Amino acid sequence: MKRERISVKDERGRPGSVPATWVHSLVIGSGAAGLNAAVQLARHGLEDLLLVTEGLEQGTSINTGSDKQTYYKLSLCGAEADAPALLAETYFAGGGMHGDLALAEASLSARAFLHLVNLGVPFPRDPYGQFIGYKTDHDPRQRATSIGPYTSREMCRALIRELRRLRIPVREQVSVVQLLTVDEAAGPRVSGALLLNARGTLEAVLAENVIFAVGGPGGLYRGSVYPEGHTGAIGLALLAGATAQNLPESQYGLASIKPRWNVSGTYMQAIPRLVSTGPDGRSDPREFLMESFDAPGRMNSLVFLKGYQWPFDARKVAGGSSLVDILVYIETVRKHRRVFLDYRRNPEGFCPEELTPEAFQYLERSRALLPTPIERLRQMNPGAVEFYRSRRVDLARRPLEIAVCAQHNNGGLAANHWWESINLRHLFPVGEVNGSHGLYRPGGSALNSGQVGGIRAAEFIANRYAAWTLPKRAAVSAARAAVTALRGWLTQAESAPRSWQSERTELQARMSRAGAHIRAEAEIGQAVQEAWTQYRRLAAAGCSGEPREALCTRQLCVAHLAYLEAIRFALEAGAGSRGSSITLSPDGLRIHERLEEAWWLREEDPAFRDRVQETTMRPDGRVEQRWAPRRPIPRPDHWFETAWARFRSGEIYGE
Repeated sequence: MKRERISVKDERGRPGSVPATWVHSLVIGSGAAGLNAAVQLARHGLEDLLLVTEGLEQGTSINTGSDKQTYYKLSLCGAEADAPALLAETYFAGGGMHGDLALAEASLSARAFLHLVNLGVPFPRDPYGQFIGYKTDHDPRQRATSIGPYTSREMCRALIRELRRLRIPVREQVSVVQLLTVDEAAGPRVSGALLLNARGTLEAVLAENVIFAVGGPGGLYRGSVYPEGHTGAIGLALLAGATAQNLPESQYGLASIKPRWNVSGTYMQAIPRLVSTGPDGRSDPREFLMESFDAPGRMNSLVFLKGYQWPFDARKVAGGSSLVDILVYIETVRKHRRVFLDYRRNPEGFCPEELTPEAFQYLERSRALLPTPIERLRQMNPGAVEFYRSRRVDLARRPLEIAVCAQHNNGGLAANHWWESINLRHLFPVGEVNGSHGLYRPGGSALNSGQVGGIRAAEFIANRYAAWTLPKRAAVSAARAAVTALRGWLTQAESAPRSWQSERTELQARMSRAGAHIRAEAEIGQAVQEAWTQYRRLAAAGCSGEPREALCTRQLCVAHLAYLEAIRFALEAGAGSRGSSITLSPDGLRIHERLEEAWWLREEDPAFRDRVQETTMRPDGRVEQRWAPRRPIPRPDHWFETAWARFRSGEIYGE
């Protein structure tokens, strides 16, 4: 690692300089994916490393979870047959996912999982060392495992211990505010990043390789279950010209608002009351779900099903459990009311014998046929009650406010099967910011994907990008120009008519209204126009307030524009209702006979499952969209002697 200063004129043309650090491989972000990438780089013998982060304790991975946070992997228990090709088929079956990515995630699944085990993550096993599992959503086998609600947190803690043992340099309390790029004959490449440090000043990091592990777009939605401090930074890569894929494909589901937490699993299987109130949270309380059902048994059975059908699913809307999400959405968004889970009393007309056999038998086998929801929840999962009590929410004493919230983006930046950006060389997006997932993915596969991505990126860098090839003069010039432009933007932002808070509130409200799980062509068209207006206003005038937050709002505005444009493109193409969103259409399928006429959905066109949507922001501000045919699952020649020869020669890193 080498430090110097780069000469840069200030906004008044006076000479000055900014600190610059030269490092071979820069890791941006300290979630489970970024931490693992740094560890893997060191394991591959790369010593000139730097990890930058706002804080090792501030990311999504270390601050989030669920009722039983799942890690999805190759089956490592019992006599059930499994293999990488079979796991890849499961990933691929969800639609919209490239086959080579599916095979890579499957092939490295056991390696990534056992790496965590060896670091001390206590995944459960039997007396003989088998890693026991269970079925998760979209899972034909018992491949899922968990260590409870904090699986990703314990992964991070184990990786941080290893990071420190390996003495990998870390800089905390810095925010990445721009990616740097240079043009070469082979095309553009990343050359580093600009940071805003704790003193509020800019500095540059110039790097041969950048691993981009900034997480999902947590700051895009008003209704969000991402941790409060996590906003994501995909907008920085979009501004740098990196192509994205499948941006419209996010996951949404019921979550508590304070604290932000998924109410999946036993939170819903305990069958609480769902109560709607006026905006003050007290007036006009009513159990609104019964207005849409003829029998309490049917209503309560669907509430139960939300436990393990937690994500909103277009296939489970008409007559299925995702109708519950729509009814909550109508209350909170359309009627501007508030919705609460109440564990103190049973829902109206609750009778265990009227539940479906699936729900009744589950409660019976769990010894949870008890008088009240709170008693049922304590019996099935006392830790779920304790989680909220530790955050000063006693479910035995007061209701829990919920909404339908954004939870995960299956889309993100487009990369190849070595996790390198498809059009911005030397940039490696790993973790949720990498859009490797398709429309549907087995629950918990995101944790596996993030670990696999770090291994793939590190292995490729060590074998193909270990030498320095970054042109110094061009890299310094790019940093100098970026610092000058950002300083100019921040100077004009000091007198901007609107604050970063108001600008961010505007874009978040727009995304929750038009770009979440309920979509309509007319509304998305209006939202795109509004997004362009805000984008141009921010580009011209900036937004006032704390510089870090202003710059974060800038990249969020870019991201929300790209996401809305991508959603509009998918709707106009006729992809229909799929994944975790539905498209409303007057000539579609009626969702429920008791909902007003507006609630008709356009059914999915399955032809689009064999395509991947790509989105690129051009330097002139245009947003380009296209459908790319998805790549099939590779069927490589596994004859040992020839495969061994390709590995020894390093030929595999060019395939």
